[in-house]
Amino acid sequence: MQQAMLAPAAVLVAWSLIMLGWAAATRLPALSRIGGMANAKPGGRGQDLEGVLPPVVNWKSHNYTHLMEQPTLFYAVVAILAIVGADRIDVGLAWGYVGLRVVHSLWQATVNRVPVRFTLFSLSTFCLIGLTIRAVLATVVI
Repeated sequence: MQQAMLAPAAVLVAWSLIMLGWAAATRLPALSRIGGMANAKPGGRGQDLEGVLPPVVNWKSHNYTHLMEQPTLFYAVVAILAIVGADRIDVGLAWGYVGLRVVHSLWQATVNRVPVRFTLFSLSTFCLIGLTIRAVLATVVI
């Protein structure tokens, strides 16, 4: 079951890299159209492109940033459960989290209507809460 528990985390890492590629594939041409990176100020950051590039271009980067935030907790709890011994419920919750995050990414990168995005985020967070509770129960000895 250890390998089955780690698979969703590996898939989310791969998905995060796909989103990074998608962000670059849309941002670099958009930057080129406004003069390229040669005109970028020293020490510039991605958020400096807000209001400079079209929102639909920046949405992919926003999502990549989101994939570097809450999922760090997911990776930790997956590792904990893999070490202490995950069961089918844990694996199901982990796949639920990953599936919802992928759908969230696709929605945010293309349509980006907040009510749906918030619902997808909330559902994935409930999966993470469930995983966290199960990890705490599996590790805290009372």
